[in-house]
Amino acid sequence: MVRDASVTLARCPGLTVEQLSAALALAGDIEHVPALSAEQLQSCGWSPAAATWAAAPDRRTVDRDRRWLESGAARLVACTDANYPLLLREAGHAPAFLYVRGDVGLLASAQLAIVGSRNPTAGGRADAREFARYLAAGGLTITSGLAVGIDAAAHRGALDAGGRTIAVCGAGLDTVYPREHEALTGEIAASGAVVSEFAPGVPPLPAHFPQRNRVISGLSLGVLVVEAARRSGSLVTARHALDQGRELFAIPGSIHNPLARGCHQLIRNGAKLVESAPDILEELKIPFTRQALATPESPAAAAGRLDKEYEILLDALGFDPTGVDTLVERTGLPADSVASMLLILELEGQIAPYPGGRYGRIQQKP
Repeated sequence: MVRDASVTLARCPGLTVEQLSAALALAGDIEHVPALSAEQLQSCGWSPAAATWAAAPDRRTVDRDRRWLESGAARLVACTDANYPLLLREAGHAPAFLYVRGDVGLLASAQLAIVGSRNPTAGGRADAREFARYLAAGGLTITSGLAVGIDAAAHRGALDAGGRTIAVCGAGLDTVYPREHEALTGEIAASGAVVSEFAPGVPPLPAHFPQRNRVISGLSLGVLVVEAARRSGSLVTARHALDQGRELFAIPGSIHNPLARGCHQLIRNGAKLVESAPDILEELKIPFTRQALATPESPAAAAGRLDKEYEILLDALGFDPTGVDTLVERTGLPADSVASMLLILELEGQIAPYPGGRYGRIQQKP
């Protein structure tokens, strides 16, 4: 049976752990909090909107929410519940309630957040997926925001490893946002958890995503930024991580890649530069074995057995996006040969196309 008081209070906009705790000190228990006056609630730090709703909620909305929860669509976890993650509760300004679809117990697991650009390079997407895959195999739960780009790649990498992943959403859990991630959301809920502080029916408004970001970092031991421009929502998550005392990691990139500039800024400001997933496991003191992280031979290892001309082409290509004309000049190979070799290397997953007819190597790394 879902308690009406919790369902009612969960809809109070912006309600934090600290504010609910202050009200509990007055009311004695959560069932009596809605009986407090709006003035009493505001004296506990509640916003006027939250206090007004708690004192005079719309009963039809509360009844609808309760039926939705009782249908098994999600569980409601209050900060007073044993299932509420301790790390998030202690982060400061955490939401008083979480809606959870999937494994509620996973919220207490050791987590690493992986975040980054919604429009990453092919190399950035590959990095996010590979790091998530190795880290999930190493025992960490991978937490991200279900957005397109780096977030989706991180979730997918964890699933590839048969590991655990948590998606934190910026809308109610009765809505999948973005819509193209409906299948991914179902996979995450089946083996991990999908989480939101927003009640059912609440749309994905822009103001919700900074709030979502503080939950992502608050749940996690650390945050890894894969690719981010200098003005990026990922840097908001990074700021939350620093405020919450979390470890902050960033992957460096090419000086020619605008999506590396946010990571370089973080590194200049003290984020830990990482080149491999074991760097993170060692920094967080997560025990692992090299055998546990062993995988079938990567394309990078296979590259060592390529014909000499392919080795020359890969050496000439490097990791910065490079055009065909430049590659012809660097290698001395005929233009038609370079074009066909690039196609084969792309199909093998060793290089990726970039705008303007350029190509770059995909750095294979844990």
